Amino acid sequence: MSTVRIAAVAAHFGRDLEFDLARIAKLIEDARKAGAGLLVLPDAALGGYLADLRHPDPAALPPALKPDDPLILQVAGLAAEMVVCVGYCEDGGDERYNAAVCVSGDGVLGRHRKVHLPAGEVAAYAPGDRFDAFDTPVGRVGMLIDYDKTFPESARSAALDGAEILACLSAWPTSITNRAARMAQDRQAKLFDLYDQTRAAENQVVLASSNQTGTMGGMRFLGQAKVVGPGGDILARTWSKAGLAVAEVDVAAEIDRARRVLRHLAERRPSAYRGGTG
Repeated sequence: MSTVRIAAVAAHFGRDLEFDLARIAKLIEDARKAGAGLLVLPDAALGGYLADLRHPDPAALPPALKPDDPLILQVAGLAAEMVVCVGYCEDGGDERYNAAVCVSGDGVLGRHRKVHLPAGEVAAYAPGDRFDAFDTPVGRVGMLIDYDKTFPESARSAALDGAEILACLSAWPTSITNRAARMAQDRQAKLFDLYDQTRAAENQVVLASSNQTGTMGGMRFLGQAKVVGPGGDILARTWSKAGLAVAEVDVAAEIDRARRVLRHLAERRPSAYRGGTG
């Protein structure tokens, strides 16, 4: 598939799983009406994010769902012909993971467990250990979960595995330690946009970035969902408001155009990098 409409969500999700599923159903329907073939929902869209990132309360963690939980299968059923990425807390038996799953009406297309955990999450989740791309009806996709995109290696690993589209699912708050009077002045708001544009441009891929809105505990989430082209240009965005950022992209053509002269992945020199990767 070449031209596809990509939709990235900015919306609030909490602990009430029935409410979350109803909101997801509404967003899928809105995206369908907009002609979207790919919908990227936020991190923790099923069950909400941590209420306190500095000192998570073990008794107030998001509900943990098995990878084949009926709720995930319901999202797949709602997706039908669309490709939908959604975040949740995965019950891994002895461990919990901040996880994402990509589904369609045909079932599960791909999975990701968040690899890079900020300080507070270490107390609540175990880290994942890989970045795999996977084939979907809209192209080859790789998923990142919020803090993952702070690290260039995350997006690069997915791109080296053939990802044409990076789905970045976030529950990204404003700065906790250095609050700004206005969202536009917030350090984390600036970094969120910077990482989205940079990861797309340095890998010459399309990037769809979702995020939560509203508040959870003492945190206020940024929103700022967007679709970014392979040159780092923002094609559609929600700013801080809830809603859908929708852009129509000929993924293969745009990537080919971006890589016509400079081909970042092919021109790397891994032997010169510490650790032998990059």
